[in-house]
This record gives sequence, C-alpha cells and structure tokens, in this order.
Amino acid sequence: MKNYLSKIITPQQLIKIEGKFPRQKNKLSMCHGVFDLVHPGHIRHLSYAKSMSDKLIVSITSDIHVTKAELRPYVPEKLRAENLAALEFVDYVVIDVNETPNINLKKIQPDFFVKGYEYSNVNKNNKTKEEMKILRSYGGKFLFTPGDYVLSSSKIIDSNKPDLSLTKLKSLMEGEKIGFEEVLKTVDKFNKCDVLVVGDTIIDTYVETSIIGNNAKTPTFSTKYINEKRYIGGAAIVACHLKAAGAKVKFCSVLGDDHDASYVKKQLKKYKITDLTFKDSSRPTTDKRYYISDNYRLLKVDKVENFPIDKKILKKITDVIKKHKEGIVIFSDFRHGIFSKESISDLKKSIQKNVFKVGDSQVASRWGNILEFDNFDLITPNERETRFALGDQDTGIRPLASKLYEKAKCKTLIFKLGSNGILTLRRKIQKNDTRFFFVIDALEKNAIDPVGCGDALIAYASLSLYTSKNPVIASILGSISASIMVRINGNSPINKKSVIDKIHTISMELKNL
Repeated sequence: MKNYLSKIITPQQLIKIEGKFPRQKNKLSMCHGVFDLVHPGHIRHLSYAKSMSDKLIVSITSDIHVTKAELRPYVPEKLRAENLAALEFVDYVVIDVNETPNINLKKIQPDFFVKGYEYSNVNKNNKTKEEMKILRSYGGKFLFTPGDYVLSSSKIIDSNKPDLSLTKLKSLMEGEKIGFEEVLKTVDKFNKCDVLVVGDTIIDTYVETSIIGNNAKTPTFSTKYINEKRYIGGAAIVACHLKAAGAKVKFCSVLGDDHDASYVKKQLKKYKITDLTFKDSSRPTTDKRYYISDNYRLLKVDKVENFPIDKKILKKITDVIKKHKEGIVIFSDFRHGIFSKESISDLKKSIQKNVFKVGDSQVASRWGNILEFDNFDLITPNERETRFALGDQDTGIRPLASKLYEKAKCKTLIFKLGSNGILTLRRKIQKNDTRFFFVIDALEKNAIDPVGCGDALIAYASLSLYTSKNPVIASILGSISASIMVRINGNSPINKKSVIDKIHTISMELKNL
C-alpha cells in the first residue's frame, strides 16, 4: 500500500494525533463534501483552505448518505478517500458515516471550517446556519472560498462519464480482502450444487427478415423472410445456465401438449437436465416470436395463455419441491400460469427448511410481485419490478432498493441496473457499516443483445452465494456472466469455461491499473 493511504483515518485517530481545541501546535482547516470526481474547482477550494492553516482535513460523505442524484456517488467512498489522500496538501481524510458533518465538527473542532462560495448566502441554507452555530459554540471560524472558479462533479459525470468499472471493482475487492483465487475456488464448487428450478418455460424465436418496402395505401411495411432461430427461455434458460456452470439441475415447469413442448424436452435432454415438467393440454407452450430486420426488432408476437394452473398440477409441483431436501430452489416467475396470487403461498410452504431460496419475478409484460418471495436468501429485481412491487414511481434508485430490501426481508438483494450494472444490498456486519450496499458497474459496454442477461446473472449469483456465502463474490460472478451474455445474440447458456476465461482476463487488466 502507498504511504499516502495512511492519511485516511477516523475522527478518533485524528483527535489522538492533533489533540483538542484550542491546540497549541497546529491550526486545522476542515472541508466537507462528496468529492465524487476531484476537479480544478475542488483543488482551488482545498488549497485555499490549506493556506489558512497548518494542516488540512477533508471529510467526505459516505456512500449511503449521498442523495444528490441518481446512482451517485459514481466513485465509491474508498476510492474518493484515496483520490483526496493522494493530494500533497491534504493531511487527513475522514469518511463521515453520519448524514451531516455536524457530529464530526463537534468532535474534531477544527480552527476553520471552509465551504464553497456558493453556500455564502446563509439565509438560504439552513444546513450552513447549523454548521456556523457549531463553530461559534467552541470558538472556531467559518470561512467561504473566493468564488472565482466553480465546477460541478455532477455536470462532468453527466456530460462525459469516465469508465471506472475495473477501478471500482478493484477497490471493492481490496476493501473486502477478496482475490480472484477465491472467486475461482467458488466456481470450482459449482459441481457440488443440487438445484431445482421451478418456473415458466418460454421459447424465444428470432425471425430474421429484410425490409422490402411499405404499402402505398396503408402504413404497413413488408419484409422478406430469411430464417429463424429458436432458443429455450424463461425459467428453462436459467436451468441451462446452471447446468452449463456445472451444477446438478432439475427443472419443473408446465408445458402444452404440442410440438413446442417436444422441442423443450429435447433441449432439456441435450443439456442433461432432469426433466420434471408436466403436461397441460389446455394451454400452449409459451412461444415469443421476435421479427427482426438489420438487428432492429420490428414486432413481437406471443403464443401464450396466462391463466393459473389447476390445483392438480399445482399439487404435483409442490410434491416435487418437497422432495428437494438440500441445495437451492429457484423460483423463476414470468406470470404465465405457475405463479399466481393463489399458488405462491403453497409453493413457498413446500420448500424444505434448510434449502437455499432464490426468487426472481419478471414483469416485462405481466404483473408479478417480487415481495411475494419474502424472507428468501436472494432476490434479483430490476427498477420496474421494484417500483411495481412498492407502488412507488418517484423515489431515487438507491433508497428505492433499500425500501424493497427491508420490506422483502431477504438476506441479499441484487438490484439489476441494466447498462449501469448492479446494486447489491446485504445485511449490516456491524452498526456503522457503510458498505452494506455496493455497486458493480457493467463489465461490458458494447452490448449486442441484453435479453437474457438477468437469467445468466441469477444462475451464477445463486450458485456463488450458496457456495461462498459471500454477496460480493456472488455479485462479481453474476456480473461476469451477464457481461458474457450481453455479447451473444440470442439466449444461449453461459458455460463455466467462458466465465473462468473472463475472470483471468479481468484479473490481468486489474494488474495493469
């Protein structure tokens, strides 16, 4: 570790080094802020603060209390602290675990508290008034930086966001004391996992066409058929990802009495997945056909019936779940009949006590509620699914995820952010743990087909969390599998070798940072 990192200390350590106010030796200036990206405006502000004293303390808001914009801070607290500590004129960096700097101001009692010129209209800022009151209480002075140069981290990030995905991943792994050896050992344990997947089967059919023209009299375009490819999707592809990762997999679903059902069963046999599907002649096997031209999706046509399964089939499924006495159960809910308001209670009660429970409820075109999978070990919703479950259209992403996490009473929540990556929430390890949530940016920026990334993620994250008991490792491997999936056109299972190769590639890239 570099020497400058020793500048990052706690308020208690700082007081022990510098003593209490009034100090006989050094005058201390203190600045506080997010410092998401350190820019020239920050440098001028901090250098001015240092010029007023012997030593400069920079206090930063911890990640959990940053609420100024969506998905902020962009740079996690550990990296922000390191960036500031690297500045020669900064003497100490404190990560403030409190919502405001007031508690640390009372503890540290700096000689000067320095804020930017934009806060100088005190009558408009109650927080500044409160800070001034604290300074006056012990004899400190409140200063404002001259307003000759003002920049905004938010504007810089929004206009030209730097790619820090690998840097942030490295910082997270170092902070958690996790190496790639541990990640690879987790992958090696997948073959010991026994998994039962219960959910709706979907066939995804991609019909490739080329545009011929449009009708002169009506707004109808004409396309020429080229070819088509079929993939098993929904809960079935989750089972295939798990098998490709090396796990022992059983798949329980409901199929129609049709040619499509035969196709699904052949695919299950091909991938050596134990077939525990049931036939329901009253419904077709769900088929979703995408008509595509030049990689643009022109139209989607679904062959589907969404009415709930009857009680006889439900009883057969619950019996299958009861017989699964160890390992993992994954409920993959697309609301095409298996999961309904009436069935979910029976399905949940059927899970044996010691089995690891994972839930995913997708609401792309149907209404599913992830909160129905309460008290699970892992759930993996996206923003739309979360807003639907909470009936909340307005709350920011991070507080929204936290709200769902508490209400769902799950152990780990991986919140899918699409092209922005994932946000993981886990139980606090200790009282002032500020890293009970963390973000992993998307590890692949050049997406070809994002469909199916969530299926790959839930498969690899479930296996990883079950074997390692570590949400960070689970999030890393889930993100890696999604980064491979997004480069594939169509829903194909991600095998273990591809993931291992990607781990080695990322490991080499991190060594060069």
